[in-house]
Amino acid sequence: MNIQENFCPKCGGPTENEGICNKCLAESIEWIVAEPRVVCAYCPTCESVKQGNTWSDTTKERQVLAEELALGALHVHNDVQDLHLTVESHEPSPNRTKCIIHAEGTLYGVPKTARVDVLIAWKKEQCDRCNRLSGNYYEGVIQVRATDRTPDLHERVRVEAIATNIEESLLEAGDRLSFVSRIDDTRDGVDIVISSHHIGDLITKQVTAELGGRTTRHPKLFGERDGKKLYRITYLVRLPRYRRGDVIEVKNRYYEVRSVESGTLKVFDLQEGIMNVIREDDAYRIVANVRDAQYVTVSFIDGDMAGILDPDTFMPITIPALAWLNLAEGSAFRILRDRENDRIVPVG
Repeated sequence: MNIQENFCPKCGGPTENEGICNKCLAESIEWIVAEPRVVCAYCPTCESVKQGNTWSDTTKERQVLAEELALGALHVHNDVQDLHLTVESHEPSPNRTKCIIHAEGTLYGVPKTARVDVLIAWKKEQCDRCNRLSGNYYEGVIQVRATDRTPDLHERVRVEAIATNIEESLLEAGDRLSFVSRIDDTRDGVDIVISSHHIGDLITKQVTAELGGRTTRHPKLFGERDGKKLYRITYLVRLPRYRRGDVIEVKNRYYEVRSVESGTLKVFDLQEGIMNVIREDDAYRIVANVRDAQYVTVSFIDGDMAGILDPDTFMPITIPALAWLNLAEGSAFRILRDRENDRIVPVG
């Protein structure tokens, strides 16, 4: 026997190190423990879950969420290796889920197994978002109007779609407190009630980017929170007199409005096929909008004239074959009808 050989003071067996052997050391350590009871608050309306003081949306089923919470309640010794966990769960009552965790691992070279039970207690609590929704909380109103006219159906539908899409994108990004409380389609335009200035800024910016116009903000103090003044803002979005796609008559020539910027109209000359700039303040007759254009097919080309079928009467007529259209027999293009002057207006 080697007189330098070490012995375990607990079991008397040999050990490579001074002190107790690995087997006795592994047996003396509580290598895995868990909190026996975990309380999870959830919103019965939207099923979001509260983690600490923060609410977050989840699409996970309750069983999956319960098993994740149970695993999160585990405390495993740092020296454990090759850890393998399996979870079984069942619901002894509607607001309780019992999770049984089976654990396997190696501690100081000694295989270990254990069973740990965790009870998940479900607590109903209205989340911050649903609390504001049910309390009709709002921080602003967006009023969408138009200059010298009322917003048309296309603009109203687009405004509502923009508001809804931005609300969804913010929710997906984790901003649960920015939402649209209500959208009212009124005689004068569209009113959007919003819960935060952030979503108000995003909606008005996107509306004017797509439909043109400008936004003015009118704040009004309505209270204080933690010493900070709170304001409700009325956003007035004033759409331009002329819409994108409007075909207007200027001195017996037709132009398509492409954009409205700083009191000027960027227009496309439907006679010459070139861009031009004119003043917005001048009064121009609106013929129609290119969204209402109809497709026709060229039946023949004769010099600088093209033959088509009138889409209203189905009678053959001829119109100028404008150079910018690059017409050929069998090609299709769009036209509008100036009903006041009974003219066909090609728009490409």
